[in-house]
Amino acid sequence: MRFLLLTGMSGAGKTAALRFLEDMGAFCVDNLPPNMLVRFMESFDSLQTGTTLTALSVDVRSHAFFDPHAVAQLMVETQSLGYQIETLFLEASDDVLVSRYKESRRDHPLANERVSLTEAISQERSFLQPLRETASYLIDTTNLRLRSLQKKLEEIVRGGEGEEGRQPFRLEVMSFGFKRGLPKSADLVFDVRFLPNPFYIPELCRHTGMDEDVRDFVMNNEVTRTFMEKVTGMLDFLIPHYQEEGKHRMVIAVGCTGGAHRSVAITEAVGAHLKEMGYQTMITHRDVDVEQAHWKSGTDQD
Repeated sequence: MRFLLLTGMSGAGKTAALRFLEDMGAFCVDNLPPNMLVRFMESFDSLQTGTTLTALSVDVRSHAFFDPHAVAQLMVETQSLGYQIETLFLEASDDVLVSRYKESRRDHPLANERVSLTEAISQERSFLQPLRETASYLIDTTNLRLRSLQKKLEEIVRGGEGEEGRQPFRLEVMSFGFKRGLPKSADLVFDVRFLPNPFYIPELCRHTGMDEDVRDFVMNNEVTRTFMEKVTGMLDFLIPHYQEEGKHRMVIAVGCTGGAHRSVAITEAVGAHLKEMGYQTMITHRDVDVEQAHWKSGTDQD
């Protein structure tokens, strides 16, 4: 039995995430009061339903029942009881959260006549920091389309327990475009805008770093080869030390201007190297879909 605790910022996509997880066969419970967590897990486990994954959403909607420090302690308690439980934390930028609430015309759980929406979001972000710091998975939905969120969740569902019951160390290598901002979830950021840009070559500009011609253009370059040697060498050195410090996830972000050419090719190469080194690695491309949509509309800029 595997349990996934879903939490994070209100408006960041927890409802959509639960819906996707349910479609993948998970048993889902929304807005579970945290003090019922252990009792629920024991009861559900005793039923032997055959369900391999149970997703439990806990957040500030529980008000007085919700204490992030207590939830973090409950996680330790449930693991000591032998349960496999992981945490998925969803977040988004303040501007996007404000926009989503205005579009939905719903009230933020912490907002009232004395607390504005922006103040409520700020309070919630600070309040949830202990759970964010200890999360097994962190997804920033600021620029994430629903299909991309679904793909990330599919990767999580496919993941499993590490050796000897320990939580596995997980890596995500993500490409992005600087013109849409830095990914908030990134632990390490590499800027590859110094590399030759395929965008300015007519036969390459509408292809991405996942296409062979663009990949060859980016990778078959002496500067790129030197960069890859230095980056992979640094990661080979850093990652074991992060593991020794108790870190169980890392997001490595690689950025170029638009996030469709150079960063994508480098991300694929770095991800392949980390997989060869035996790390559980997920490769994602934050801005490729957005860039391709702009190409089709004729509004692309690099």
